[in-house]
Amino acid sequence: MNQLSFFSADTDAPDVRDLGGLLAAQGQAAAAADRARVSVVVDAQWRAEAIAELIEEAGLAAELTRSDEGSPLVRTASVPELLALATDWTKGAVKAVPAGWIPGPRALRAWTLAAGHTEADGERFVLGLDPHAPDTHAVLAQSLMRAGIAPTLMGTRGGHPGLRVVGHRRLQRLVENVGQPPDRPEARGAWPRV
Repeated sequence: MNQLSFFSADTDAPDVRDLGGLLAAQGQAAAAADRARVSVVVDAQWRAEAIAELIEEAGLAAELTRSDEGSPLVRTASVPELLALATDWTKGAVKAVPAGWIPGPRALRAWTLAAGHTEADGERFVLGLDPHAPDTHAVLAQSLMRAGIAPTLMGTRGGHPGLRVVGHRRLQRLVENVGQPPDRPEARGAWPRV
């Protein structure tokens, strides 16, 4: 008998710190004076739209546009509310994972929206990593383990590094955290499932 499950991402209150999930992926934070902005380039419009919704749920304005290469780009305004997040995710001029960071359900959802995809007809799920921030990869693997989802680090020498989640229990834990996919056919095909 299956138990009724409540998705953590749907029950947790939105917070600007949830945008750390975008930074765990290929997102970027830029700080200037007393303000900061978070932005992320994604591979599909549905991802950008869903991330914009997540940003707005956290009480910030979101802007949808295109990168110089023509890919969907979503970003926040430069606001004081994001300065602490940007500072935590930066060491000097380099992206760095905050010490002891554990992604909460909404941060995991943001990460999944930005860079998650299925493999092997849904038997595996990959949370993408920033290929330009290789020093974050092993730390993010540990962060995901502390969240109760043990991944395998993959592709560190290629252009598509990621954390692969395999196994029914691990996938179930991920699904319970990130909630339902956005209501778009493309999202359902890329979303983790058990």
